[in-house]
Amino acid sequence: MTFEELTKANRQIKTQNIKGKEYAEVNERIKAFRMLFPDGAIVTDIIDMHDGVVTMKATAMDADGRVLGTGTAQEKEGSTYINKTSYLENCETSAVGRALGMLGIGVDTSVASAEEVENAINGQSKKPQPYQRKAESSESPRRKAAMQLWEAKGQDPHALPEYVYKKTGKTISKKTSDSEWADVLDIIKNDSSLHDPNKIQLNS
Repeated sequence: MTFEELTKANRQIKTQNIKGKEYAEVNERIKAFRMLFPDGAIVTDIIDMHDGVVTMKATAMDADGRVLGTGTAQEKEGSTYINKTSYLENCETSAVGRALGMLGIGVDTSVASAEEVENAINGQSKKPQPYQRKAESSESPRRKAAMQLWEAKGQDPHALPEYVYKKTGKTISKKTSDSEWADVLDIIKNDSSLHDPNKIQLNS
């Protein structure tokens, strides 16, 4: 392969504009490689694969088996949308693109292929999910106990807020603290009139 032949092949490569730069897609690099080396070969091998991470190597060779260029790539399963189902294929494509890039095919702006750049951008834009504490029950244990005791004494659950207000001058709500509910619970326990619902008059 002469420099003139390489230049001619590169001129026929279609590129993709990503953030103001032109990048050659891997399929375009492969077509250029076949133009220059119709009897050549591209061989890919898995170097390592564990814990959902794969590392692959691609080797471009001429018809006589001489190595023209090599490239490696690594992908993590689930790291991008495409890697949820095709991280092996995606890794192989990236490795092939880099091997052909080392050969000088489609490297006017970068050895990285259009696919690699897009994957990198997608990976960066995938924001990590903020840690969220497991939602805890908002119900105070003493509130629950107070409500149960209130109803056990035959009282209407809807009447409890008015009762507490008349007894303490305070209103109860979702923001009432557990210690405040403890006070309410004590009041209900010690109010003997609650044994007879007729003895308590809230609207007087």
